[in-house]
Amino acid sequence: MMCGALLVLPAAHAAEPVPAAEPAPAAKPATVIPAALDPQKQVAVIDSVVAVVNDDVITRRELGDRLAVVIRQLQKQGTPLPAQEVLEKQILERMIGDMLQAQFAKESGVRVDDPQLDLAIARIAQQNGFPSLGEFRVKLEEEGVDYNKFREEVRSEIISTRLREREVESKLVIGDSEVDSYLANKSKMGGAEQELHLAHILVVVPEQASAEKIQAARDKAEQALAQLNGGADFAQVAAGSSDAKDALKGGDLGWRPSDRIPPLFLNALQELQPGQTSAVLRSPSGFHILKLIDRRSGSAPVVITQTHARHILIKTSEIVSEAEAKKRIMEVKARIEAGADFAEQAKRFSQDGSAQQGGDLDWLSPGQTVTDFEEAMNKLQPGMIGAVQTQFGWHLIQVIERRNTDISEQQQRQQARQAIGSFKSEELYQDWLRQLRDRAFIEYRLEEQN
Repeated sequence: MMCGALLVLPAAHAAEPVPAAEPAPAAKPATVIPAALDPQKQVAVIDSVVAVVNDDVITRRELGDRLAVVIRQLQKQGTPLPAQEVLEKQILERMIGDMLQAQFAKESGVRVDDPQLDLAIARIAQQNGFPSLGEFRVKLEEEGVDYNKFREEVRSEIISTRLREREVESKLVIGDSEVDSYLANKSKMGGAEQELHLAHILVVVPEQASAEKIQAARDKAEQALAQLNGGADFAQVAAGSSDAKDALKGGDLGWRPSDRIPPLFLNALQELQPGQTSAVLRSPSGFHILKLIDRRSGSAPVVITQTHARHILIKTSEIVSEAEAKKRIMEVKARIEAGADFAEQAKRFSQDGSAQQGGDLDWLSPGQTVTDFEEAMNKLQPGMIGAVQTQFGWHLIQVIERRNTDISEQQQRQQARQAIGSFKSEELYQDWLRQLRDRAFIEYRLEEQN
């Protein structure tokens, strides 16, 4: 995002630090912009087109504005700046990708209206410790961020996330056999849980690329590795060479559990000490260089308290008032306390799907029921009966027993499923973006002006 370390975007997906620019009209008046690398110098530049993307264009002014924002961001991070022409090309590629996604979203009816946008920005403000939008806006403007442009960038981020969910993640299928295979391979590789702090460089290989294009991508990755081996800063090389969305953050991937890292990368990382980089690695997406920043021990076994409970529900409705539902449930409670069998009363009176099982809910984990029900259940000792009202009506709850359960294995399977989904999703997303570019008309005019 434009304000660098200040912003925390909504949790759906990690957002690219430089979101999509607004589509520009075909022609714009001549303008004077600040020199990108030296704000003290004012250079007169006639606004011109640096790229044509289908029916839209990206102008020199827009590229310059984005370049200035990225430079401020890299300087805040303490990342050495790549050469200006290298950074310009990197940013232009991202602007083209953003514009293609914006065009696709418009064609397919994916929109974010102003009320939805206002809610999203309010959440961003709260996550950054600002109780009001007014204070948040003042802070942005103090950092040189145009608030209206910021709004449109957030809108673009939300649209991009929705496109990814619809075009990629909704089509992901992960079978149990994949989870079994993943866990088996992980076990063969050692088994000890670790978390790794990583950075990476990705040089994308286009879909159905020719041998020449594959070799060109490999050469680019090898050149980046040569720079690193020669002592260059990893973040600087990533900003200038990586095609990944996190390139302008220095390629920093943050902390990743070992089971969220593809086996190809994990094998290479096992040979590295903190601070070292890998050789060039080949994946379906392209060529990668990994840096191991640090490693630490992973999570301990997860033990939770589960409750075996049963209940009887009398629903409230237009016909049955809250008072009437409470009266009925208390009558059932009195009969059970007088010696009636709970299961038989549940079969006769409960309006829940568990009635035929005598109201048995089996073992319940924390968070598995609505809050009011769970809080009332947790106050009961085994054998005790209690009544509580929830959004569904009045319940009579009986706790049968409790146990402490190690759910590490369940959690491992869930984490494995998430890990498989994570890298499958990324590969599918890169494929989708390549297909979007392959279908587009793109004309570069930047080199003509340099």
